[in-house]
Amino acid sequence: MHKKLFIPGPTEVMDEILNAMSVPMMGHRSKEFAALMEEVVPKIQKLFYTENFIILSTSSGTGLMEAASRNVVKKKALHTICGAFSKRWAQISKANGKEIDVIEVPFGKAILPEEIDKKLKTGEFDTVFVTHNETSTGVMHNLEEMADVIRKYPDVVWCVDAVSSAGGIKIEVDKLGIDVLVTSTQKAIALPPGLAIGVVSEKALKRAEEVENRGYYFDFLTFKKYWDKRHQTPTTPSISHIYALNVQMDRIFKEGLDNRFNRHIEMAKYVREWARKNFKLFPEEKYLSYTLTTVENTRGISVAGLNEELAKRGATISNGYGDLKEKTFRIAHMGDLTLDDMKWLLAQIDEILGL
Repeated sequence: MHKKLFIPGPTEVMDEILNAMSVPMMGHRSKEFAALMEEVVPKIQKLFYTENFIILSTSSGTGLMEAASRNVVKKKALHTICGAFSKRWAQISKANGKEIDVIEVPFGKAILPEEIDKKLKTGEFDTVFVTHNETSTGVMHNLEEMADVIRKYPDVVWCVDAVSSAGGIKIEVDKLGIDVLVTSTQKAIALPPGLAIGVVSEKALKRAEEVENRGYYFDFLTFKKYWDKRHQTPTTPSISHIYALNVQMDRIFKEGLDNRFNRHIEMAKYVREWARKNFKLFPEEKYLSYTLTTVENTRGISVAGLNEELAKRGATISNGYGDLKEKTFRIAHMGDLTLDDMKWLLAQIDEILGL
């Protein structure tokens, strides 16, 4: 029996999208593939409110996180750490030989814009890394507040991990001034895992020209060269994913962007109210995510045991991540899930726990 996924990735994928991935192959150097890219890229730009360059990378989102570190850090990077995945980005930069400093807060807390301001005022940094939605804790940062600070430093390249938020909540890339936005397909965009999406500004591309040892597979300038010349990718891509992404973009626009974003907000509010009533929310109230809710396990239930029972009913949620295992649990409400799905899931949990 298929277990419906209420986890923060991979998320549920509609049959129409799964079917779209089974179309016959085409050559990745063919005119047909170039035409597919020409069709899908403007749709991605529309989804992210941008005119910037789009990268489609056959990798996880982590691949493009590494790409950002390799391509735009010339002098020193400021990493903001509020959970496991923002910490991973700092580790990636260090593993690539970059000089870094960090702002780090306890899990469940958010990075404050004024703390970024204090660091950038020193003039030490040419790049700042921010995780929009920290999947391990359920913290979602206010990008507008951060943009007000970061735009004071026009020479700083701003990189944003939107892996678990993009496609579920409105992110106006150009208005915010984000230079590199990284996401992937298996979360709020609701495709199978295997494709990452990058949005790269002209400023970030200029910076890449000044950075040595960018590598090859994730070199922004190599991606740009192949796009400009042929509307293709540098290496063999997952054509099936790109074809399905094109179909999913049409589904998203048919629903309407505002409707899609509002649906995520409605689901989030419903799950939060349930969590407040029966448990406790783990993150700060001001920074609650709209794509997943992290619940503090104040009742001391066995989260693993709850998931065993949910599996019998055709569903699964996520235990806490890392040190938060069994201390928290996570309910994702992203992608193509609906408010009715959330009502059904929470009714099952209520029945299992006798709430």
